[in-house]
Amino acid sequence: MEVASVANGWVNTPDSINPEILAQVRRIIASNIYCTLSTCSVDCMPWASPVFFAFDDTFNFYWSSAIASKHSQNLYSNAGRIAIAIFDSRPPNGIAEGVYFSGTAAEVQSREDAKVALERLLARARRKHNRTVDDYLGDSPRRIYQFQPQEVWVTGERIAVDNQLVDTKVYVSLADLIS
Repeated sequence: MEVASVANGWVNTPDSINPEILAQVRRIIASNIYCTLSTCSVDCMPWASPVFFAFDDTFNFYWSSAIASKHSQNLYSNAGRIAIAIFDSRPPNGIAEGVYFSGTAAEVQSREDAKVALERLLARARRKHNRTVDDYLGDSPRRIYQFQPQEVWVTGERIAVDNQLVDTKVYVSLADLIS
C-alpha cells in the first residue's frame, strides 16, 4: 500500500477499500449515463467514443454500437482491450471527479444475454424506443457489447508539489466495490 507519489504515477492505494471512496465510485457510475470508450487499433491509433451505457451488479457495462464503427472494429482486432472513463464534465475546473476502468469487452453473443443487456439499457434510457433483441443479432448492423472490468481507479485528491497541483488517482478494489 502506497500513498500517491511520482514514483507510483500519483496513485494512492491505502484508500482502495475506504467505504467513502467505494460509495463515490458507485455514485459517479449511477449518476452518469454516458461513458467514454478508449480503444486502439492494431496499428496503435487510439480512438475515444462516448456511448450511452448500462451496468449490472458486478459493474459489467453494456452499450450498443454499429459493428462497423471504429471502436467496435478496434475491439474485434485488439482482443477486446479497452479503457473506460465515466465523468460529469459540468463541474468547474479543478473539482471534477471521474472513474477509470481497464478491462476487456466483447460482443454479447447469446439471445438470452442480449435480452438481459437490452432490458438494462432500456431501463436506463431517458428516451424510450421499441427495439427488440433481434435488432442486435443476426443480420443487424448493430450489436450489444459487454465490458468486464479488471482494474478501477477514481479521481483522488490534488496534491501540491513545487507550487503546482498534481491530480492523483485512488486504486479501487473491484472485489470490495462489488460486495
